[in-house]
Amino acid sequence: MSRLIPDGENRWRLPRRAKMRVDALVYMSRRLKEAHLEKGALDQLEDSAALPGILDPVIGMPDLHQGYGLPIGGVMAMRAEEEDIGESVVSAGAVGYDINCGVRLLSTDLEAADLGRDDLSSLLDHLVRRIPPGVGKSSAQGEIGIDFEEVVTRGARALVDAGYGRSEDPEAIEEYGAMEGARLGAVTAKARQRADQLATIGGGNHFIELGEVEEVYDEDLAARFDLHRGRLSVMIHTGSRGFGHEICGHYSSLMGKAAKSYGIDLPNKGLACVPISSREGRDYLAAMACAVNYAFANRQLMTHEVRGAFEDFMGRVPGLAVVYDVAHNIAKFEMHRGSKALVHRKGATRALGPGHSENPRRYSDVGHPAIVPGSMGTASYVLVGTDQTAETYFSINHGAGRVMSRGQARKSIDLGEFRRQLGEVVYGGVSPKKVIDEAPSAYKDIDDVVDSLADIGITRKVARLRPMAVIKGS
Repeated sequence: MSRLIPDGENRWRLPRRAKMRVDALVYMSRRLKEAHLEKGALDQLEDSAALPGILDPVIGMPDLHQGYGLPIGGVMAMRAEEEDIGESVVSAGAVGYDINCGVRLLSTDLEAADLGRDDLSSLLDHLVRRIPPGVGKSSAQGEIGIDFEEVVTRGARALVDAGYGRSEDPEAIEEYGAMEGARLGAVTAKARQRADQLATIGGGNHFIELGEVEEVYDEDLAARFDLHRGRLSVMIHTGSRGFGHEICGHYSSLMGKAAKSYGIDLPNKGLACVPISSREGRDYLAAMACAVNYAFANRQLMTHEVRGAFEDFMGRVPGLAVVYDVAHNIAKFEMHRGSKALVHRKGATRALGPGHSENPRRYSDVGHPAIVPGSMGTASYVLVGTDQTAETYFSINHGAGRVMSRGQARKSIDLGEFRRQLGEVVYGGVSPKKVIDEAPSAYKDIDDVVDSLADIGITRKVARLRPMAVIKGS
């Protein structure tokens, strides 16, 4: 892209121009840049750099691709000290529709090699009976006996306290499983009507995956995370479902209408925003926190059901401890470069380095695991942040990143090619015809994406996970 200039190894600067208030900085290898960087994603980074209160620079991750408002793989931080919040803005579109779409990784004491294809197929059947895949599915759990306001204010902790988990589970969840500031009164009645989807996967790129710890790069760190070569792992990827989608839609529309009254010139509709301190801004952050906590609760209840499915299958629960649970689409108040900031991460994962004060207690000295799933049928990674991750607001990529739209993938990949790309991976869930757009070739190469940051010291690789079986929803 002619607008980008080299700015160090695997770094590309988009200098400020026109209405941009700050530069943008894109992190990716030359190979990824030349093969997959979209003009539309750069345009969206440029637009976000024009927002009031934006800190320098706006960040693009190696999995960057065009989204709604802020590109997926985009990170922007807004000044949030008391004197700034009247002018700095918050944007619902820059967080995204799938609020707290995130990944939870569970470890087991099982040797992956001991599970054959028939075992894996049976396990998937047990999982699907307990956790329905697909868009619009309601929970098979039924009435869980927890007040809804408890769910959205206390998140995973409410589920654990009600018996759907272990007391130590929240210690391995971002925000300890419950983001502060949630207020149910800020959530519309329409959103509440869509809050019957706990313990469901959803569609798109959401999944449950059984994988093998195929490679360990750091023996000490991997052992600390209970990841051992050859062992089976379980990865859960889902978010706040229809509840979060409705919250984003409502507040994006509200912000779009209110922006003009605050004197904000919106660069595009998807970046509709209002001052952080405004009534609309405060209400959005309170409603967003409800969706964040709903997603943590969703992954917690799914964890409970995963443990139950394994017990159904083999008569015991084979460990299944929570390694960590990370959020992707979220806005959080954090300290960066000595000042308070509101960091929007859209399709990006927080990765705190060793000794960072906001690390969870159990990982305070080494940094928490950052879980980066690949595409369906390709490897995933467990990473940690480093001191250098500070330059990206302690953010890294959240996955591989699409190179084909869903429509393009459905047109160019047939069922036979889809099955060929999956190889030996056992598939379960909805009909394969409905998830062809999730084929590996629709995504960037996960190794190239991960190495773009690992090669320059922004991340440190801990382990590589090989997929063995996966459940997807359409």
